[in-house]
Amino acid sequence: MVTSQSPLNIIIVGAGLAGLAAAVGCALAGHKVVVLEGARELAEVGAGLQITPNASKILLRWGLPMEEAWAEPSFCTVHRYSDGKILAHEEKFAENNRRKYNAPFVDMHRVDAQKMLYHKAVELGVEVRLSSRVSAVREKGNGAEVELKDGTTFPGDLVVGADGLWSRCRESLLGKSDEPLPTGDLAFRIVLTLDQIKDEDLRRIVAEPQLHFWIGPNAHVVGYSVRSGTMYNLVLLTPDNLPPEVARQPGSLDEMKGLFDGWDPILTRFLECVTSVDKWKLMHRAELPSWTNDSKTILLIGDSCHPMLPYLAQGANSSIEDGAVLGGILSYVKSKEQLPKAIELFEELRKKRGEKVVRETFHQRHDFHMEDGPEQEERDKLFASQLGKDQADVKFPSRWTCPVVQPWLYGYDAYKEVDEAMQRQPL
Repeated sequence: MVTSQSPLNIIIVGAGLAGLAAAVGCALAGHKVVVLEGARELAEVGAGLQITPNASKILLRWGLPMEEAWAEPSFCTVHRYSDGKILAHEEKFAENNRRKYNAPFVDMHRVDAQKMLYHKAVELGVEVRLSSRVSAVREKGNGAEVELKDGTTFPGDLVVGADGLWSRCRESLLGKSDEPLPTGDLAFRIVLTLDQIKDEDLRRIVAEPQLHFWIGPNAHVVGYSVRSGTMYNLVLLTPDNLPPEVARQPGSLDEMKGLFDGWDPILTRFLECVTSVDKWKLMHRAELPSWTNDSKTILLIGDSCHPMLPYLAQGANSSIEDGAVLGGILSYVKSKEQLPKAIELFEELRKKRGEKVVRETFHQRHDFHMEDGPEQEERDKLFASQLGKDQADVKFPSRWTCPVVQPWLYGYDAYKEVDEAMQRQPL
């Protein structure tokens, strides 16, 4: 990566993972960056994240102290829902990921990842302005500007919309209201501390990080440790029964336990430890024809243009990739006149991949949510054919260990991608 000799003024809307990753990437490239965030503070909310090698290699390259907060699962196991029967198991999951991708697969709390990115951005000179609610984004002169609800405007050479699923920047770019679409699924999100878990067998699962899936008809569950094995994250994916206008609300413990009654006793014992739970409607968006405007002064990244179902844990990882690729490309910009070509290249590198991952998440949902019957039996036979092997050697219903999907998903190197693209077509 080089450093730009002609700093741009970049305005980023949103201080989530996508916005902060873009801020770090662009600041490392030598540009002046302001981040506008509507919240009054970076709130301590959220649950676990799985940081896969395609993103962990970026965060480690940026010098984030991830080791202080991560838990690295040693193995990965997929269980049948009703009895906990092992369908798939990779014993050397951590070792294999490091060997194949030169980067770890780790689990973190979202708050920890956001804080690390925030502190790195500030350390690099990024200005983060809270309580800055955006009302509109528009082209202005040979750049763009952001207008806040209070009328304040921020002009820039480039405005980056990283304001998530309910993006105002997306609406400004399209010139119309654009509501997210329901997927038909919702998530119960749970984080347990060790203090909440009295069962010694369960405490050992938390303290010795490992990755577990339970898959069943129209639903599945993922469980993993965070914060060095002192907390346990559970995500329960089920059919959506929230009212159309409700995106999130407190969940009922009785409802949650009832939905998973008769599932693996290990899982239901974890659920007995839960004292509160939230329900989140899972939303998606149709693919956009472009992530940028004609003059290439407004750009969408992250959930504003490629929101992802959590079935491959790639939402955060893909957003981090966006930030690294954007910063990598902009590090080559020697004059403002090169910006349109740089943004064209960003879209060329990122749009196809982002949308491919989105589509793959729906395939993973299908393979994990099969009703009991002939198709499920064939799936389980394929699982069984790979048991006992160090790694699967055929295309696999679990992309987490699939030798076909995992390499292009986890093996992606954002900075290498940029450098190779620049060799092919310099700005």
